[in-house]
Amino acid sequence: MKVIVLDRDGVINHDSDAYIKSAEEWIPIEGSLEAIARLNHGGYTVVIASNQSGLARGYFDIEALSLMHKKMDQLLAKVGGRIDAVFYCPHGPDDACDCRKPKPGMLLQIGQRFNVPLEEVIFIGDSVSDLKAASDAHAQAMLVRTGKGLKAEKILRAECKQKDLVSVYDDLAAAVTAILR
Repeated sequence: MKVIVLDRDGVINHDSDAYIKSAEEWIPIEGSLEAIARLNHGGYTVVIASNQSGLARGYFDIEALSLMHKKMDQLLAKVGGRIDAVFYCPHGPDDACDCRKPKPGMLLQIGQRFNVPLEEVIFIGDSVSDLKAASDAHAQAMLVRTGKGLKAEKILRAECKQKDLVSVYDDLAAAVTAILR
């Protein structure tokens, strides 16, 4: 089984410092849904791993999160794509959970659920915490410049030891093109 894990906000949909709080605010990044469909057609199981601390902060509730994912699923279906599972951390940054990225807990859960060695899993994110979670889980990390990706890329470039360890792409569509080559 080929599994690819995607962060949600900033990779699939536009992110906001004020949080994505509703289905109306959930707007896909151009080309991202088609990229997911290409992964599906390429034989990949596509999974989301997303911190959703807006739940703990009271910015939105589980029903609003479900409506965001329902919108995503409906838009994906229109382009022939699907998400096979969504994993999310509902905790805030001070909750000391094991699932909140940069900790690898969500990725470890995904590995167990799909019975796949994480060394064979690609994780595409837009933040340093995504890359750290992938590294600590021994997954293959890729960075996109959408969302917080440009900031994360600058941080990586400043840390000489890591700059060559992560592939960087303009967006999810470009990353998927590289994966499917």
